[in-house]
Amino acid sequence: MTKKLLVFLNLFIILIPYSISARDISDFYYRADNFLGGLSDPNVGLTAFPTLIIPSGGRFEAMGTAFTAVADDASFLEANPAGSSSLRYTELAFFHNDWIADTNIESVIFTTRFNNFGFGVGGKFLYVPFTGYGHWGERTSRGYYSESVGILNFSYRFMASHDFWGIAVGTNLKAAYRHIPAEIYENQSALSTMLDIGVLTRFNFLKFYTAREKNASFGIVLKNLGIAQLDDPLPLEAAAGIAYSPFRPLLLAIDITYPISLNPSEQPAEKWGFAVGTDVKITDFFSVQGGFRYRGSNPRFSVGSKVILNNISFNFNYTLDLTTQAGLDRFSIVSTLNLGDRGRASIAKRVDGYYIAGLRAYADGDLFGAVRNWERAVALDPGFSPAVASLTTVRKTLEMLEEMQAMQVVR
Repeated sequence: MTKKLLVFLNLFIILIPYSISARDISDFYYRADNFLGGLSDPNVGLTAFPTLIIPSGGRFEAMGTAFTAVADDASFLEANPAGSSSLRYTELAFFHNDWIADTNIESVIFTTRFNNFGFGVGGKFLYVPFTGYGHWGERTSRGYYSESVGILNFSYRFMASHDFWGIAVGTNLKAAYRHIPAEIYENQSALSTMLDIGVLTRFNFLKFYTAREKNASFGIVLKNLGIAQLDDPLPLEAAAGIAYSPFRPLLLAIDITYPISLNPSEQPAEKWGFAVGTDVKITDFFSVQGGFRYRGSNPRFSVGSKVILNNISFNFNYTLDLTTQAGLDRFSIVSTLNLGDRGRASIAKRVDGYYIAGLRAYADGDLFGAVRNWERAVALDPGFSPAVASLTTVRKTLEMLEEMQAMQVVR
């Protein structure tokens, strides 16, 4: 199966929902939402800046936003700020999301890391054209409601070694601006600043395959901690997530989200929610994702896929819920440029080579040769514990041999 055929298959899978009539979709979600608590959404109108909680796209959206413990590509910026300290590649990602009706969300993210230090910067822009009718509609349609969010990310992975992945801690510093035309409502534009704080760790758990990467992870994050503007509270929330890969092609994830109100007596918090997601790798360059999210009401289903073509990849997503209309609403596409790994893969390969060469020298009785190779491995990667432990053992052996030779000379 060629890559071109997989791209076509990818688009076919994503566009399946368009073949369903609007009435079928509406009936299906009416039944699903009634089962989960009713059509009225208790979260509507409780917080400002919806841009902060609407996904831009990518695997974060495709997996139903169950990404707090995954956070392994540019989508981490919306899920867990600790993710940048362990990303495999430097990435530049462009997001386009056809949200609802004429509403669109455009985003861009750049992220890189230097050993255990991660850095990222991103921007997100939502705009809603006012398409009205009559005299008032003609007057107000000259402007549009918009929201802009700028994000600066820093993270660091502490205590990282070959045996222990470490604990990553990160933060997003965010500034959000809301523009409302004066023709619609005067003095309602607002500027707000906030931050996210996240923690992430990875480990092995019931791992049924051999690989250097860990197969389980746990993450927690506090999002949108800031001061309300114009008496509009921010969507402050805490989230915790776990992810698990029992077999190499399969990744499972679940998130639980708990909204928080800093003034609950006057401004109640939103209802808690949860998300589940999965990622299945079909080949090295093609994978599919699916997810489900429930947040107070209006259950949301998502499906997506990722295609990697050399140093560029594409994510295609489609989301279904009660706000979905027939057409291209809720369709998102992400293009990501892989800008390399700053030589980390090459260094890891050299470390493995020196370590194996040291083992061979040790097996041949060349202890000094073993020391030389393992010292080179440790010089490249001080946290490579197999070489560190081997060096400790062989140095003790050499010390004992020197002591034995000294005793023989004395006699």
